[in-house]
Parts: sequence; structure tokens; C-alpha cells
Amino acid sequence: MRTDKLFLVGFMAAGKSTVAKALGARIDWRVEDVDARIEAREHSTVADIFERRGETHFRTTERAVLRELLPLRHTVVATGGGTFADPVNRQIINADGASVWLDVAFETVVARIPPDGRRPLAADRATLEGLYRTRRSAYRHAHLRLDADRAPAGELVERILEWLGE
Repeated sequence: MRTDKLFLVGFMAAGKSTVAKALGARIDWRVEDVDARIEAREHSTVADIFERRGETHFRTTERAVLRELLPLRHTVVATGGGTFADPVNRQIINADGASVWLDVAFETVVARIPPDGRRPLAADRATLEGLYRTRRSAYRHAHLRLDADRAPAGELVERILEWLGE
């Protein structure tokens, strides 16, 4: 195996958390979810953190959580949609393990995001589309890109394992 830690990156609703769980179960590695850790640490949902404390506070907490994960090995990490877009986070991730970009089309993102307000950056479609285009340039720095549009989690797991030499 090429690495002892994998970071799943990509836009919101790309399937990072789902694939992380499936991959972790398959190779018997710990699974961590950056957004879930932030919510536990802040005792609040991502949407509430954005609303009450703002995106700057969220991103500061996100970086702190990412740093907390550094000592862990044999771990699959599901990042938030914006985690890898930050150049410092991207450097931390790519130095600590292998990054895998789950790439999905914008229309897939729109179809997968529930209109319940849990995704604060998805409230306005034009803003969401601009964010999607901007973040794609960051995701291109991942070690591996997978077309995750129509592939089920199990198939993506197999592709990752193949790339890792398993």
C-alpha cells in the first residue's frame, strides 16, 4: 500500500462520508469525518456554526481539527467540501497522506443537496455554482481523481484499492 492515511476530498454531496465509511470497513481502518468532528467539538451543526459564528470561525475550527488528525495512521478522513480548497490545508493533507478527489458534476451536486438548509453555502444556486467552479481548481491537486458521478461507493472503494496496489 502506498500510504497509511487517505483523505477524501471533493465538493459537498460528492459522497466523501459514504465512501470513507465503506473504504474504512473494507480495509479495517479508522474513519474520521472532519465536519462531524467540528460539530462534536462545537456542540452545534455546521449550518448553525456558519449562522452564529460565521465562516471564518468554521474554517479556523476546521484547520484545528485537521491538525488533530495528523498523528493518526491507518485512517480514512472524509473532509468537508471546502477543506482542500484552502492552500494550507491542502499542503497539510498532501504531506500527511494520499488525497482522493471524488469528482461529481454540478447537476449531481444540486440533485443530492436537500433543500433543508443544512448546507449553508448552497442556499443560492448561482453562488453555489461559482463556488463549485472555484474549488475544482483546488481539487485538481489531489493525488487521485475519480469520476464519482454514477459510481456506487463499493466501486469507488475498489478503484481506490486498485490505485493503492491492493
